[in-house]
Amino acid sequence: MVAINTQTILITGASSGIGAACANTFARENPRLILAARRLEKLEQKAWELNKLHGAEVHLLQLDVCDRLAVESAINSLPEEWSEIDILVNNAGLSRGLDKLYEGDFQDWEEMIDTNIKGLLYLTRYIVPGMVKRGHGHIINIGSIAGHQTYPGGNVYCATKAAVKAISEGLKQDLLGTPIRVTSVDPGMVETEFSEVRFHGDTEKAKKVYQGLQPLTADDVADVVFFCATRPNHVNINEVILMPVDQASATLVNRQL
Repeated sequence: MVAINTQTILITGASSGIGAACANTFARENPRLILAARRLEKLEQKAWELNKLHGAEVHLLQLDVCDRLAVESAINSLPEEWSEIDILVNNAGLSRGLDKLYEGDFQDWEEMIDTNIKGLLYLTRYIVPGMVKRGHGHIINIGSIAGHQTYPGGNVYCATKAAVKAISEGLKQDLLGTPIRVTSVDPGMVETEFSEVRFHGDTEKAKKVYQGLQPLTADDVADVVFFCATRPNHVNINEVILMPVDQASATLVNRQL
């Protein structure tokens, strides 16, 4: 297992859900953690928790990954001791709505495309050159079963996650000949704020998504991310698809109501 206690890890979307769970899991090994998200108050609370529980070194970035210039500034302005990022966890992402494509909301489309695709690209573009220069690094993209199987109403969201799959595969090919690793972790149903965001804060509607079944937790996904990150340097986990036992595909689930 690769030791990560001397490494610097940047996690986007770290204020909640899978990103926060990844921060918890990695913090146990005492690496340097850079946590990025838009909600600074939540980041500050998370940093306080990690420091209290694990004595973790944490650097915070209030950052909207959709803003390319802000991403460029944030990465270029990192203090010297935090500037050499060893592991990038591209977790920031969201879904909006379940409308039919021909009835879709343009703003929802823009938000998903800007966050799920462009945001991931921006972080990757500004961080990976340093990895290549130093001859060390690992990019872990949080994809989705939606990138493998389209489902009704998922049109644009599924397209963005299919893009993450293609970007991960393409990046792995582009980095061939370097020691840089690329992984895509693609979960099925995970109970986080995901559905609340999708339904614009409608908590009752969000709860029904997971009703009658046991979904994955954010910690389940974080465990897989940690496993991928700690394999021996010559081992690259290209892609992991994980789903709850109660789910067989993007559209087929077992509910006991």
